Amino acid sequence: MLKRLLIPALIFCVANRCLAQKYTPVPSESVVEFKVKNFGINVGGNFGEIEGHIVFSAQQLQNAVFDVKIKAESLHTGINQRDNHVRSDDFLDVAKFPYMYFVSTKVTRSTNSAYLYVFGKLTIKDVTKEISFPFKATPQNGDMIFEGEFSLNRRDYHVGKGSLTMGDIVKVNLRVKAKASP
Repeated sequence: MLKRLLIPALIFCVANRCLAQKYTPVPSESVVEFKVKNFGINVGGNFGEIEGHIVFSAQQLQNAVFDVKIKAESLHTGINQRDNHVRSDDFLDVAKFPYMYFVSTKVTRSTNSAYLYVFGKLTIKDVTKEISFPFKATPQNGDMIFEGEFSLNRRDYHVGKGSLTMGDIVKVNLRVKAKASP
């Protein structure tokens, strides 16, 4: 009797997981931007190298997985001297911590039907913290565009020290194109 119940349940679980599409981020068509106040004005930049895997279906949110990493050295602000300083051990310490990671723990619907909500763990340097933020998932020719934004306190992640000129709050804006994987 137990076998008769266990086998259909196992088949259902495997089939349910297989219905979610697998995706791979496309770095050349993705943007991970950041902004922080410095001397009272917004300054920012972006990271050009994102990789990882995504499992997603809007009908199967319980099976969604975002497991991505960003190469910290791919930081670009438009000023080489600033890039090198932010890459140094004063800020990101890319020699010791070459990647920043985000791994989702849950995806849910939002009260706004245009958005979903992702919960997960963000690791920058030697610190991992739980974060959550709303995002849009838009199909595009069999691929997906994921867009969202969130803010974090850079000092929570040991990025830089206290400063009279630089703000602590960093706004992160994401637009990730993900290609469907076979």
